[in-house]
Amino acid sequence: MTPDLEILRLKDLMPASGRMSTRIVSKPEQTAVIVGPAAANLWVRLRQQEKPIAINFDLWARLPQPQRDLLLLREVSWLSESNWFKLDLYQGLAVAGLLGTLLEAIQVDAVGTVVGGALTAVSVSQVWRANQGTGSQLAADEAAIRVAQRRGYPEPDAARHLLEGIQSVTKLEGRSAPEFTDLIRVQNLRSTAGLSAVAVPKSERSL
Repeated sequence: MTPDLEILRLKDLMPASGRMSTRIVSKPEQTAVIVGPAAANLWVRLRQQEKPIAINFDLWARLPQPQRDLLLLREVSWLSESNWFKLDLYQGLAVAGLLGTLLEAIQVDAVGTVVGGALTAVSVSQVWRANQGTGSQLAADEAAIRVAQRRGYPEPDAARHLLEGIQSVTKLEGRSAPEFTDLIRVQNLRSTAGLSAVAVPKSERSL
């Protein structure tokens, strides 16, 4: 596989919004098959208009094309679905709490600093959960499947390819077992693909 040709093909596969907001880079030294910018690195997300998606093409080439397509669309969808900088209640509270904490610290107000710090911590944890929790992961999978349908994949086939891609990546990366969130994603994809009658409970989507 020639990385440059595969990058061009994947760019054509992406939705227009993905082509504008992401860029694919070759990272042969990484142990992961495909990975976006670290979600915890808010500075990267803030300063970079184009979010890098790094691919180890030596490992990537071992996957069938349908799996590669769905894994790439899923990564692009997750980056598009994340709302780290969408100003909602918790983002607003986090910013207000941080500014309040700094102000109280400057004024050497111990009680105010503790309260402001607590408010910031709670708000940031809610923002993290909204963007990293199971619900956001499932939403990214479903968004990728919708894009794949516009690229000619029937919904059950797209779900099956993504499901198999998750399992293949686990083996290629040498992980003994999928992470808990991946297990929930797998079950949801099995349901969408018609391989299981058991759907993911709504309670899991709020995590």
